[in-house]
Amino acid sequence: MSDKNRTHFGFREVAEEEKARHVADVFDSVAQRYDLMNDLMSGGLHRLWKAFTIAKSGVRSGWRVLDVAGGTGDLALAFARKLGAEGQVWLTDINHAMLTRGRDRLADKGFIVPVAQCDAERLPFPDDCFDCVTVAFGLRNMTHKELALGEMRRVLRPGGRLLVLEFSQVWKPLTPVYDFYSFKVIPRLGQIITHDEASYRYLAESIRVHPDQEGLKTLMEKAGLEQVDYFNLAFGVVALHRGFKF
Repeated sequence: MSDKNRTHFGFREVAEEEKARHVADVFDSVAQRYDLMNDLMSGGLHRLWKAFTIAKSGVRSGWRVLDVAGGTGDLALAFARKLGAEGQVWLTDINHAMLTRGRDRLADKGFIVPVAQCDAERLPFPDDCFDCVTVAFGLRNMTHKELALGEMRRVLRPGGRLLVLEFSQVWKPLTPVYDFYSFKVIPRLGQIITHDEASYRYLAESIRVHPDQEGLKTLMEKAGLEQVDYFNLAFGVVALHRGFKF
């Protein structure tokens, strides 16, 4: 099998057609404790990063928003609260366990939103459909990131914007501490909380093989997005990228 038919699954190389199954196994395993682990791993900072994403989205009353790989629905819930009855928020994810948890969580909060289980590389929406598309901590798990970004751009209306919140390259002086935390502490937390050390080791590894800030900016530009910029958060542990369709 040639290299072009293989892709990263953490530090391992796997056949492209196998990656989606491996990623599905990870999220099937951690779905029930996913939100708790996010709070523990980030010390609650993920909530601030997502609030920053909402603020930079510039969404207004009446807009249509698509949350790709929305998981347990943090961004979808925040958008639903902000847009109210005048707008519409779609929650999507390729993983049934995560999507069900997100749908039920929003319903418990009083928001009934449309949901779709779908692959980000083949979004089931027409062209020029949404004012804003978001993906938070999901892009690095996708096999063909350039296809997924192209699909997100396709479904944006002219003038719409894509926001990608993702782990990125930390400020270099912090690398030793960050590596220790990623590879020693997080997998141990995963074992204690979810009884699944391997999945959280994969999540730590997946960050290291994901494009850095400039690399992701270039991918977004190649997908046809314009005026792409990014904001480093927590010394680059996370970055928010934003691009527009004109």
